[in-house]
Amino acid sequence: MKATLSTALAAVAFALSSLPAHAASDESVTDAQAAVLAQRVKAETKHAWQGYKRYAWGHDDLKPLSKGSRDWYEQSLLMSPVDALDTLILMGLDEEATEARELIVAKLSFDHDLYVQNFEVTIRLLGGLLSAYQMTGDERLLKLAEDLGKRLLPVFDSKTGLPYTHVNLRTGQIRGKVSNPAETGTLLIEFGTLSKLTGNPVYYDKAKRALVETYKRRSKIGLVGAAIDVETGEWTRADSHIGGGIDSYYEYLYKCWLLFGDAECKKMWDDSIPAVNRYLADEVRDGELWYGRADMNTGKRTATRYGALDAFMPALLALGGDLPRAGRLQESGSKMWRLHGIEPESLDYATMKVTSGAYHLRPEIVESAYYLYHFTGDAKYRAMGREFFEDFVRHCRTEHGYAALKDVRTMEKDDSMESFLFAETFKYYYLLFASPKALDFDGIVFNTEAHPLRRGEGAAKK
Repeated sequence: MKATLSTALAAVAFALSSLPAHAASDESVTDAQAAVLAQRVKAETKHAWQGYKRYAWGHDDLKPLSKGSRDWYEQSLLMSPVDALDTLILMGLDEEATEARELIVAKLSFDHDLYVQNFEVTIRLLGGLLSAYQMTGDERLLKLAEDLGKRLLPVFDSKTGLPYTHVNLRTGQIRGKVSNPAETGTLLIEFGTLSKLTGNPVYYDKAKRALVETYKRRSKIGLVGAAIDVETGEWTRADSHIGGGIDSYYEYLYKCWLLFGDAECKKMWDDSIPAVNRYLADEVRDGELWYGRADMNTGKRTATRYGALDAFMPALLALGGDLPRAGRLQESGSKMWRLHGIEPESLDYATMKVTSGAYHLRPEIVESAYYLYHFTGDAKYRAMGREFFEDFVRHCRTEHGYAALKDVRTMEKDDSMESFLFAETFKYYYLLFASPKALDFDGIVFNTEAHPLRRGEGAAKK
């Protein structure tokens, strides 16, 4: 069977390598063509995993150019294996999934004298462990998740209930009092699921309070800022936007209603999204839709900047039922991508000039294509995804994995392959092209790291 699968995947790769160098995204993609693309994604995921296994096994990330490894902290927390596990399972890469799971249960420990970033550890490790547990039923994964959750709880011990940014996994000491809405408000999906699976409400209650306290501090016109002091609850930066540092706060307002049926989350979403659409949305050049930056108190435009992280917004708008706006914004994202053949980290959309040229292998624009295809069934989003994927492979594939780019204007590679490549980028490409039966979309909610978590009793009906 191994030889048969390898031969089949090689044939798929060869077939796609003979496709036109840059298929236009307005061309149609048939179901048969999409199935071939899904197998190609699977083959590329396996290629990247094999590079990780050969050169970075037991470490957090592969360094694909130097064939080395990178750890986030003094001790590896197995970021790539944990982030990859549910993707490997979803794709049917059973051998790879088994070796990832056995590495995790044999080697992963949180009993280290390390200060870790609560947000990143929550979305990647806690979310990854919980999703993999729900997929496999392996109690060892739930035990690891519960141990991690207990060690993270001290971050919530501020007077406001807003979490500190870092916690020592062994001592529980905290630090980092200046945070942002993404880090204070992107915790309830993971902590709430941990409560649901363990029967201990403390995780849900702490994370829910943090989300509510963030929402309560929105301005009179309904916007949140870019930085907040968790001890005083005062904003330290009034810049408002949908990019990194704020993005997933809005995502979790809506998704926590879907996942848990929490009506208060839905109300917070309903109160928040009109202000986002009024003050941050920006129409330029004959009706192109972008989302820029504005002062949270006045709504005055402060910057015309949009980028790879902002490109999650069409997915969220589609999930929330605003398909016309979602489609228009995705077209702008596609224009950003086509400017240099791959998206930059950020762009001034008023001048269409790159302001930060790096490409970190981010998934958000693919995520949005997937959501729009799911909700509309329009094959143009698969065609758009094919264009993204072909460019992505052409510019980022290396002999032993995938490399980020230092600048999309030069396509110079960077020696970096973060774990979200497995958790998100490959997963969303695969789901965009695979049969809808590959995942019960209505039965799960993705956390912001694309770890699917099951909707249970009380979950909202759409």
